Amino acid sequence: MTSVANGIRVAIDGPSGSGKSSVSKKVAAHLGIGYLDTGAMYRALTWYCLDRGIDLDDQGAVADAVTAMPLEMGTDPSAPSISMGGTRIDTDIRTTRIAEVVSKVATNLQVRPKLQQRQRELIAQIAAHQGGVVAEGRDITTVVAPDADVRILMVASEAARLARRSKELHGGADDAAIAATRTQIVDRDKADSTVSSFMSAADGVVTLDTSDLTFQQSVEAVLTLVERARG
Repeated sequence: MTSVANGIRVAIDGPSGSGKSSVSKKVAAHLGIGYLDTGAMYRALTWYCLDRGIDLDDQGAVADAVTAMPLEMGTDPSAPSISMGGTRIDTDIRTTRIAEVVSKVATNLQVRPKLQQRQRELIAQIAAHQGGVVAEGRDITTVVAPDADVRILMVASEAARLARRSKELHGGADDAAIAATRTQIVDRDKADSTVSSFMSAADGVVTLDTSDLTFQQSVEAVLTLVERARG
């Protein structure tokens, strides 16, 4: 049996637009525990490399930057933050400039083990200090935290994912907005899937299809799984 008091760890993976980020934050806030967006760490590293003039095609130099970058992850689910050496970069890492090249960093096989280790350390720290953690990303259920108390693969149809992210990025889901979103969603997932399996669940991982669920229904589905894990 696990409990929030013992530092429950919830791992949620899934493709872009499946709802994992918004659901993870809401679940963490409801439970009163910490939140970690591991995907933002790859974006932050991309930002750091561009800011320092590091060639993203120089895989060794990018991997070295993992240790060098002064990354700070704010873990309050109601107001998560990403800072680099005390400078907030939350907005900067969500720009098209970063989105168009982040896969170069995310698919760098020298980078991934180093960032994954930082993620393991953060998950342990957050769980210990905040009574638990909801960590979301691409390979959290399988590589980073395979021993998490709750492991979920959150999926959705391509149409649902494109519509959601289009509304988020462009304020609507008309044909033009969908077309503008497709590259960031479909192409990035295709690239990332070469180094991380996040389209099918590993053994012991629960698949949650949010295609036809409202946001609140998705949150409630995750909370039900958490309650089940707690005993």
